[in-house]
Amino acid sequence: KTMDIQFYGANCVTIATKQIRLVFDDNLVALGGKPVAREGDICVFTAAHGTVEKAKMTIDLPGEYEVSGVSVQGIQARSHIDEETARNAVMYKVTAGDARILITGHIFPKLSEAKLEDIGLVDVMIVPVGGNGYTLDATGALQVIKQIEPKVVIPTHYADADLSYEVPQQSLTEALKALGMEPKDTLKKFSFKPAEMTDTTQLVVLEKS
Repeated sequence: KTMDIQFYGANCVTIATKQIRLVFDDNLVALGGKPVAREGDICVFTAAHGTVEKAKMTIDLPGEYEVSGVSVQGIQARSHIDEETARNAVMYKVTAGDARILITGHIFPKLSEAKLEDIGLVDVMIVPVGGNGYTLDATGALQVIKQIEPKVVIPTHYADADLSYEVPQQSLTEALKALGMEPKDTLKKFSFKPAEMTDTTQLVVLEKS
């Protein structure tokens, strides 16, 4: 099974197989962008969100979900934002065939041993890097990368001329400098192929679709 990952700005990514398309964190309209979800998509949110009318299904809570041969596991996590006011965040692990993809969302960077066991092995990790108190910055992202040890890291939620964030976000250049990682590739679409993976974590930058 091929899994194709595309990036639409903010924390919004899509993961598609031939049968199904999952859309994560499609809240771009609130930021001045265009909606991504279309009829028949599975819409998934890492933080509380309204339902998407045309979606085949909306997922915004921890739990195990199975859709068209793809397993989606929602894992409760501590939110990066002040935890007394914020509802907890949810991380999602998507498994299809040999591919295991983790969408981290706006989490607190220190994960417990139990949480790491829940997450298990991850091939591709999609992680926000914009910082400024709103989400993980490069230091926090690096902490999560070191704990989870994915084969591929795809950064999201950095400064974007088309979107107006509530809190200014770091530029991708600044975030990558602080991460100390050189992008292996800059792509329009990332297709996960287990055979091409190496033991060292690679960074892949996705151009906005």
